[in-house]
Parts: sequence; C-alpha cells; structure tokens
Amino acid sequence: MYKIGNIYFIAAIAVIGGGLFGFDISSMSAIISTQPYLCQFNQRGFNDKGLCLGPTDDVQGGITAAMPGGSWLGALISGFLSDRFGRKTSIQMGSVVWVIGSIIVCAAVNIPMLAVGRIVNGFSVGICSAQVPVYISELAPPSKRGRLVGFQQWAITWGILIMFFICYGCSYIDGTASFRLPWGLQMIPAILLFIGLCFLPESPRWLAKKDRWEESKAVLTLVHGQGDANSPWVNQEMEEIREVVEFERANADVSYFELFTPKMINRTTIGIFTQIWSQLTGMNVMMYYITYVFTMAGLADDTGNAVLLPSGIQFVINVVMTVPALLWMDRWGRRPTLLIGAFFMCLWLCVNAGLFAVYSRAPYPGEFPSTAESMAISGAPAKAIIASTYLFVASFAPTWGPVSWAYPPELYPLRLRGKAVALCTSANWAFNFALAYFVPPAFANITWRTYVLFATFCAAMFIHVYFMFPETANKPLEEVEMMFDDTRPGAIKYIGTPAWKTRNTRHLTIKNERNEVSSEEKIGYEERKETTSTNSA
Repeated sequence: MYKIGNIYFIAAIAVIGGGLFGFDISSMSAIISTQPYLCQFNQRGFNDKGLCLGPTDDVQGGITAAMPGGSWLGALISGFLSDRFGRKTSIQMGSVVWVIGSIIVCAAVNIPMLAVGRIVNGFSVGICSAQVPVYISELAPPSKRGRLVGFQQWAITWGILIMFFICYGCSYIDGTASFRLPWGLQMIPAILLFIGLCFLPESPRWLAKKDRWEESKAVLTLVHGQGDANSPWVNQEMEEIREVVEFERANADVSYFELFTPKMINRTTIGIFTQIWSQLTGMNVMMYYITYVFTMAGLADDTGNAVLLPSGIQFVINVVMTVPALLWMDRWGRRPTLLIGAFFMCLWLCVNAGLFAVYSRAPYPGEFPSTAESMAISGAPAKAIIASTYLFVASFAPTWGPVSWAYPPELYPLRLRGKAVALCTSANWAFNFALAYFVPPAFANITWRTYVLFATFCAAMFIHVYFMFPETANKPLEEVEMMFDDTRPGAIKYIGTPAWKTRNTRHLTIKNERNEVSSEEKIGYEERKETTSTNSA
C-alpha cells in the first residue's frame, strides 16, 4: 500500500487521536447546563420556575469522570498493545473503540448507560493519548519533535472548539436531539483516523526492535531521506537505533517493574509528574465546568444557552494560543516553557480566588440550578473574573498544554518507551478522573478556596520543574538516554550536571539534520560507536 512520508502530514493524521479527547470535553461542558440534558437525566426534580434541575452534583461529577476513568485503564493497557502490535496499529484499535463508545453514548436513555458509554470512549482516548506522542516522537527529527508532538495538544483544542460550536448550534434543537446529534457526530474523526493511518508508516524504532531492519530503514528513507537510502542523516540515525537496540537487548528485559528500579525511578517520577501537574493546573475547572464559572459571573439565562457563547471564546483562545508553542517550543526549550506557564497560571488563579473571596455573595434560593454554583458575583469584579479566566487559558495553551505531551516520550529508552509513556499518561487520566469528580463538590463546599488549592499546585510545580526537570529539546532520543544512564557511551559529559544547568542544543541539531556534521562531531560519533562495540564484545 502507498505510504506517505511527509512528517507534517503524518503528525496531522495521528493527532486526530488527541482530537477525540477534545470532542469529549466540550460535548460534556457545553451540554451539562442545557434543559434537554437536565430533563433527560433528571434526579432532582424541578425548581419554582418548572425547569429541570438534572443530576445531583455527585452524580454529574461521576458522569464527567467516567471518561477519564476509562482513559486511565486504556492508557495502562496501551503499553502492551503498542509493544505487541505496533504504535500505528494500537492507535487504530483505539479509533474502533471510540466508535463503539460514541454509539452507546448517543443512544443513552439513562445515567448508567451514559456512564458506560463514556467509560468506553475513555478507554479509546487512553490508548490514543498515550501512543500518539510515542509514535510521532519516534518518527520526528529532533529539531521538530516538540512541535510535532505538540500538535496533539493543538488537535485537542480544535476538537474542543469544533464540538463546542456543534453543541452550541444544536442547543437550539428541541428535545434530546440537541445532545444526541453532537454525541453521534463525534464518531466521524475516529473513522477518519482509522482510514488515514492505513497510509502512514510504522515507527522505525519499533520495527527495529522487532528485527525488521529493512522496513525500519525504508521508513527512515521515506520520512527523513527524501527517498535517498544513502543519506548521511538516515545512515547515522540507523546506526544509532541499531546500537540502542543491541545495547538494550544485552542489558535488560522489558517490564513495568524496571521503571521503578533505582536506575529508572528518577525519570519515571519526572514523566509521571509532568502529566500529573498538567492536570493540577486547574485547567479542568476552565474546561469541563466553565459554564458553572460563567453562570456564577451572571452570564446565564433560564435555558442555559446564553452562557455557551462567552464560554466558547475561551476555546478559541485555547486554539490560537497553542500556535506559538507549535512554532517556537523547540526554540524555547521545555524547561523555560513549563516555568513561565506555571508562574502565570498561579497568578491568574490567585486573582480569581481574591475576586470571589472579596466580592461574591451566596446565591439566593433557586437562583442557580446547581449547588456547585455556590457564589454569585456581578459588575466589574464579574468582568475581571471572566478576563482572568481567559488569561489563565492563554497561559496554559502555549506552555503546559503541548509540553506535557512532548516531554515524557523524550525521557525513556526505546525498550521501555511504550510502557513508560503509557504509565505517565495513566497518571494524567487518574488525576483527570479525580478532578472531574472533585470540582463540583469543591465549588459547593469550599467555594473560592478551590482556586487557592490549584494556585498552590502551580507554585509547587514551578519549584519541581526548576530543580528536577532536565532540558531535552532538540536532543536525539539516544542522547537524552545518556543524560540519565551513566553506563551509556558518551554519558560522561552529563554526569553531575543539575537539571537547571542543562541547555537546549538547537543549533547543533539543525546542523546535523542538514547533513553538515562537523569533524569534531563525527569523531565523537565514531568514538561512541567504537566504545559500544567494545562493550558488546
């Protein structure tokens, strides 16, 4: 079958798997305040205006959390699927599961059926969100790796935006079709993903691990060599992959337990916390439950539709502000991007906490349909709440959003990358599940202090990144391995270097990719090759 070798096209197709997560976010956040949804899954009866009150706060939290709960399990299993069947095939499996889950959700007539469908959808998202970054990182050249893996986050933002406005348009349809139609349409991207992947190559590193060397070189030639099998860049990368595969076979067996050995625990902790911190930023407050926040700021009407358009503005901001990261994340580096994002998110969360603490009042009886909408604020402070919410999203979008997907796949050796990234992504979904369930009761019980909690997490992640997260931007994956493993050839120059002194190597990487390798670099490469051969002997 004809295979496409353009790396940007490959990434564009693969990250549709990220778009599935985006579709799920807004298919819930845009619907939970509308009357057709509240009436279909009504548990609390009616208010004095005769409007449905919908599920209880705990049940709504459970419905929302069902998707990340399924994603946690899917992410864990994805490591085995990826190592056994390949990166590309595991993503295709995820797309099939998504279609099944969407059918169940679309047909849901009660809360248990809706929750089961969202668990199945989540299982799909867990597989795709874990393995798409692995697939792209193993195909991309180092100087473009962050940008291309970052496309996953951009696809998520586009999925959120597209589905949100589909839901907004459908909100004017009478009856249950207003939410069943969007839930049915979300099958389309999964079908496109499955078909598109048929025309993409498999990961060359996975092929090499399976001793399919000719296919591996053919993929490198297609993607990096522009059809020239004798390209210096292709030959150099092929040799480095061969060295890594042979070294790993001679030194270790593959299992999840190895991730927790003294040799691996440092990078395992870094990778897991990259995903955990991305959830503890509080972005879920702004995504899943943004209609709650804007309702408390006085933007809602009795139907729940009036709050949708201003909520949609933040999704537009999310899409637009992710673009700078795609263009310049590899130039900026991973560390500065994460540090700046944590600082500004902490700032805007503190602003929101202060405004709600000083200017809000308790809502009147029956003023809001949900007890999670526990504060009412109006006038200039309400406008400031909306503005700082938008600024928070603008701070997350170019920083922790894309980098949290790009960074973990860069940390691990080939033999463990599939399982390691699956473990990291499962941590993301575990905390996503907890926060999706936690936020409505948190707003109901601790009100504005919810923002203080997330601001504290942002301050903690700033400190953690500064002292523990090394710079990996623009380094070949095999070179990143040397930063953590002092037994690897060439690792001596990294020994004893603290994380805050590691640097971006963009200029050297671009020079190598242009096949302009200096004599000094050639000598270093030959020395590493000779050392590896000696150690193997």
